[in-house]
Amino acid sequence: MSRPSADPGAALARELASVLRGEVRFGTAERAVYGQDASNYRHPPLGVVKPADLDDVRTTLALCRAHRVPVVARGAGTSIGGQAIGPGAVVLDFRRHLGAVLAVDPQARTARVQPGTVLDDLQRAARPYGLRFGPDPSTHSRCTLGGMIGNDSCGSHSLAWGRTSDHVQELELLLSDGTELTVGGPLTAAERAALRRLPGRAGQLHAQLQEFTDRNLAVIRQGMPRLPRRTSGYPLDALLPEHGHDLARALTGTEGTCALLLGATVRLVEEPPARALVVAGYPDEGAAADAIPALLPYGPLTAEGMAADLIAALLAAGPRPPALDRLPAGECWLFLEVGGDTPLAAYQAARTLADAVRRERRAAVSLVTDPAEQRQLWAVREAGAGIVTRLPGGGEAWPGWEDSAVPPERLGDYLRALRALLRRHSLHGVPYGHFGDGCVHLRIDFPLGEPQGVLVFREFLEDAADLAVSYGGSLSGEHGDGQARAELLPRMYPPDVIALFGEFKRIWDAENLLNPGALVDPRPLDADLRFVTAPRRALPLALPYEQDGGSLAKAVHRCVGVAKCVAPGSGVMCPSYLATGEERHSTRGRARLLAEMLRGELVTGGWRSSEVREALDLCLGCKGCASDCPTHVDMATYKAEFLHQHHRHRPRPLAHYSMGWLPLWLRAAALAPGAVNTLARSRAGALLKRLGGIDRRRVLPVLPPETFTRWYGRRGPSPSGGRPVLLWPDTFSDHLQPRVLRSAVEVLEHLGFEVHLPGGPVCCGLTWYSTGQLDTARRVLRRSLRAVGAAGLPADTPVIGLDPSCTAALREEAPKLLGPDARPLAEHTRTFAEFLDEHAPEAPLPKIPLDAITQTHCHQHAVLGSAADRRVEARLGLDNRVLEAGCCGLAGDFGFTRGHFEVSEAIAERVLLPAVRTAAPGTVVLADGFSCRTQIAQLGDGRQALHLAELIARALREEG
Repeated sequence: MSRPSADPGAALARELASVLRGEVRFGTAERAVYGQDASNYRHPPLGVVKPADLDDVRTTLALCRAHRVPVVARGAGTSIGGQAIGPGAVVLDFRRHLGAVLAVDPQARTARVQPGTVLDDLQRAARPYGLRFGPDPSTHSRCTLGGMIGNDSCGSHSLAWGRTSDHVQELELLLSDGTELTVGGPLTAAERAALRRLPGRAGQLHAQLQEFTDRNLAVIRQGMPRLPRRTSGYPLDALLPEHGHDLARALTGTEGTCALLLGATVRLVEEPPARALVVAGYPDEGAAADAIPALLPYGPLTAEGMAADLIAALLAAGPRPPALDRLPAGECWLFLEVGGDTPLAAYQAARTLADAVRRERRAAVSLVTDPAEQRQLWAVREAGAGIVTRLPGGGEAWPGWEDSAVPPERLGDYLRALRALLRRHSLHGVPYGHFGDGCVHLRIDFPLGEPQGVLVFREFLEDAADLAVSYGGSLSGEHGDGQARAELLPRMYPPDVIALFGEFKRIWDAENLLNPGALVDPRPLDADLRFVTAPRRALPLALPYEQDGGSLAKAVHRCVGVAKCVAPGSGVMCPSYLATGEERHSTRGRARLLAEMLRGELVTGGWRSSEVREALDLCLGCKGCASDCPTHVDMATYKAEFLHQHHRHRPRPLAHYSMGWLPLWLRAAALAPGAVNTLARSRAGALLKRLGGIDRRRVLPVLPPETFTRWYGRRGPSPSGGRPVLLWPDTFSDHLQPRVLRSAVEVLEHLGFEVHLPGGPVCCGLTWYSTGQLDTARRVLRRSLRAVGAAGLPADTPVIGLDPSCTAALREEAPKLLGPDARPLAEHTRTFAEFLDEHAPEAPLPKIPLDAITQTHCHQHAVLGSAADRRVEARLGLDNRVLEAGCCGLAGDFGFTRGHFEVSEAIAERVLLPAVRTAAPGTVVLADGFSCRTQIAQLGDGRQALHLAELIARALREEG
């Protein structure tokens, strides 16, 4: 082996970059982003490699071996024990490029996958054959097969289909010394003998493993607990002769400490054609757990437990999902899913199981057969890891004692004892999980920010480990050990088994190159905690962060790494990541960078940080994370704060002056719209774009000959006598598309309302807010409040906003900037559809029996909701399809800003533009957002989108 260089990071980075096809990232930003996973721990790596192919993996490992640098394999980075991070290591991000499903063999019921294959991608590939991969963790939309194999993941259907190790047929491995081999199992005696005779290192390794097993048969048989959920320690019992010396099973769950995975062949199972869900309610989680043994003989596919405090945490964080109405009476619920060849067969199986539930006199039951309602209920369960990071009272809760498991028949007593242990340590948590397998997930409000908090953390974990072992259980039933639990393994296993773990690791990885400190010779469980070290300096803040005690540090630590933001199809969140595929452009990545900026050790520039600025530059401010993230990380708010502080007393980007101050420029341009249009279409238009920081490929909007407010003043007020309403003439509708506001007036007056405008110019201030010009945004909003008051209307007059971004700003940003003064306006502001639904629910609307597609504005999705829109559309008779497109990609100034066009276009091309282009000629394209309509007009091959008010007004004119 060569000697280590004086600066292994720089030298290794240069060598890797010179030979790899994939990305080599050793900069501060990447080290910050990949220094955390979903655990409590923080380990900035030496660098990150995103291999483009398996040769990149081989070369990276060889160079790391030469430089004596450890290697950590990473999939989605959702490990809760700290298995996907390592101090001073090179992290191999397999998910970026090595995520293909290589083959599906429906006859053999197998699939070949790469280490970075996302589970949902495998499920989609297998579904046409009526097959699926059995285990299904709640992170199925982003977790990788490599990570599942590393942790021996399970999921809610483990009652039916077991753990990942039950479905691994072959593993293609790369050892730390460069040896490649494929392992499987179970093996006959003749097959084992043949393996020993293989030439070179492969034969030597098989001989060592077989000698190791033969020498320790008694220790392994006596020292390994038999549980349906045991993922603590190495699964050495898979090596026993009675288990066929199953090397594939023995390596599943070794957390990347023994070998790197190059590929795998996994077994598939039949997908039940139909399912039904029995929801059983019990007085508490102990009673629910006690009921499990009597229900398992009925063969449910799942037996998931979820207590009322999880529901309370959900409701404290956001609106109530309608599916909760299907929960029967109780304080804890079991989700018991059954399958069948037909919906009738599934229903009958569910009826039988429901009858069994009713035999317990304290139980209530609900039977859910509608697939949409089932999905909504399962979505609540799957979001559990994120939901319970904030307890119902608002306290923060952390992993640590995350997924202990005991024999299912002892689960009720264990849960009662666990609750008592929490009380003894003055701690609180929300237990939930896989009750049918005896596995309990639990986040706890460890006081990690207090002087004695780390001591409390250690004492509880040690006591909890002893408690689980006393019930015949495992420290981990699904998520593995890592730094979180490996130190506690001696409390579960005798010393001779612990010694065998070390020997097993050395057989595979003699130089301790692969994920060192994760299972063998572990790092202390209370070291390297990312929450403990407070920011080195208190940075000034301009926004209140009321839900986080006024602390930006607490706000960014809402992100616990569950990584829903990197999953396609997870709602609006996170459009920039879906376009670039770069972790630092995800909500999680940006939260990590902000946390490091506040910490001040790795990212040292404070508010002047170039790393944070670059990562936030491609944040569209869509607010999708504020609603779609299970922990409600609000990156748009954090970005506004950062831009405010970063550019304070400094020159700003040109776009901040051109588009940030656009309301002012539009007001001036309205004095001579014809001249401005002529100038914009002349050669000077290109110069204007360049001076304004606008991308040359964007078309500047055409100014109408007359603004809405000028038209309204010329036309005169509404006929008196109806209920007064205040129409908010937002800047873009007023100056660029006045037809939208005029249509709203036409509809409202037709329905008998008296339409008023504010007593002066108004603006929501969003263009200033989103570019971080918070002081100006605050002044603009105060003037707007005075203009609203000058209208002289009653205090309870509804305020109708036509543009969702402006309406959302009045509801959400105005109170942040102005405090209680803005709350009355926020409380009375409604979207156009909300107003019709709330204040004119019985009013006759025209029938519009047309096909339509709708692009929901991302701010409406995140802040306002669209339930009222769907009800109004039903009243109109529209056959409407709401696009699952997320953000349109324009996002106010974002898509116009120079340097953003490619990302803006890529976001629009994911779903929105293909749907618009392929819509039938007579299909109405609805988009209430000015940005959405502009993006469609400029990139949608000539299609024009309408606001809902325009559509209704057009129908009224046709009727009249």
